[in-house]
Amino acid sequence: MATWVVLVDNPKDVSNADTPHKVMSVRDYLMRPKLFAGTSPNIINLSRSYVYQGAGYYASLLAEARQHRVLPNVETVLELSRKGLYRHALPELEDRLNRCLEKADGEEADGERILVCLGRTGTAALEPFARLLFDWYRAPILEVSVAPGAWRSIRRIRMMPVSELSPEARAFMMESLERYTHRAWRAPKQRVAMKHALAVLSNPKEELPPSSQASLRHMAKVAARQGVEIVPIGKGDLDRLAQYDALFIRETTNIDNHTYRFARRAVQEGMPVIDDPVSMIRCTNKVYLSELLEANGVAGPRTAILSSLREAADLEARLGSPVVLKIPDGSFSRGVFRVEGAAAIADKVKTLLEDSDIILAQEYCPTEFDWRVGVLGGEPLFAVQYLMAKKHWQIVKHQDGKPAQEGSFRTVSLAEAPPAVVDMAVRAARLIGDGLYGVDLKVFGDRVVVIEVNDNPNLDHGVEDAGEKDAVWERLIRWFVQKIEAR
Repeated sequence: MATWVVLVDNPKDVSNADTPHKVMSVRDYLMRPKLFAGTSPNIINLSRSYVYQGAGYYASLLAEARQHRVLPNVETVLELSRKGLYRHALPELEDRLNRCLEKADGEEADGERILVCLGRTGTAALEPFARLLFDWYRAPILEVSVAPGAWRSIRRIRMMPVSELSPEARAFMMESLERYTHRAWRAPKQRVAMKHALAVLSNPKEELPPSSQASLRHMAKVAARQGVEIVPIGKGDLDRLAQYDALFIRETTNIDNHTYRFARRAVQEGMPVIDDPVSMIRCTNKVYLSELLEANGVAGPRTAILSSLREAADLEARLGSPVVLKIPDGSFSRGVFRVEGAAAIADKVKTLLEDSDIILAQEYCPTEFDWRVGVLGGEPLFAVQYLMAKKHWQIVKHQDGKPAQEGSFRTVSLAEAPPAVVDMAVRAARLIGDGLYGVDLKVFGDRVVVIEVNDNPNLDHGVEDAGEKDAVWERLIRWFVQKIEAR
């Protein structure tokens, strides 16, 4: 039968009367190495402090040297000493915590602190979270501080001494100790060591971000399984970008804002980056895209490039009616206008030319939805149908002073997507580069036409990944890892 030994700094913390197991002082354990010669006891280290090179720290360190199984081990002690060292665990822990809270069904589960004793907590709904936390960090008593809000984030995880527990919490701890010591010792799950750090630039307040914060948390969970730590950064973090191994931009990109500066700095530092500055330049401008696709035989809508009002005189005769007018650098359906009638076309062209020397005119291709094919490294990644916004001809309906309205979506597997659509998307994306692109296409009559190539495509959990599941995120992380390791 296994021998259990409880280490304490003060007999008041836990006494021999409190437990059937042997209780001894941390000091005695440190100074009497031969006390357990020839045996392999299980050690529960309940020191009041695990500060580096303190007695509690040395108790766990020497227990491992003596081949005694110990909670907590030194790795756990060190990792929980600073948030920066356990930050990589937070996406998975927060995801489990919030899923547990969703299922709490009115149970008392919304406090700012959660006590976990040997993998157990006093709230039944939070038991899955407590078990996961204990799998990550095998410490006898853990206190989790939680920030309030719709998404409960973890502010801090700390190892809590017995001396700080209330009488009720102490009784719960002793009950948990009794339960734990009457079952087989479980080694902690082996976690993938974090080999690389991927900085993700995002703005949580952006109205239409390419990836939601929840999706980025999901990506972090997938990345952790591949040994990649996801580090959120913001527009003020350019000066520390070189600390990381790669950059993934998840804000709407533009040549004249900070996203382009981040992309350029990443390239200067030799870091793999999505989106790279060359892709931004090529994709951001619809005039460039139109010329590039036409020159390489990739079909698009019939198009005219306008630089003066005079050139718009016979647009309907050339392109049909109505006509679609575009500014070169619009995004998310902004800067795109459907116009019919010579007078209305002339007025809109005149207005648009006040802000841009060149604008685009294209034939109108009415469809129920646009195809979006994601392409990564020159290979298809996902396929989804973006439906038009309700009672509108575009995917996103913008109205002054009102929130944007988006249409619904239908995601299909790549195997179910029309081969002609996928092949055309891949051809178009390869003209831009080998990063991540979202190619918008329409199936119009018997034609497949490329509308545009996006350097900063939407990638949301439950939408773009619904067809290929986590393979989408795994391939994305693998792209970064391969680029990092090829440097």
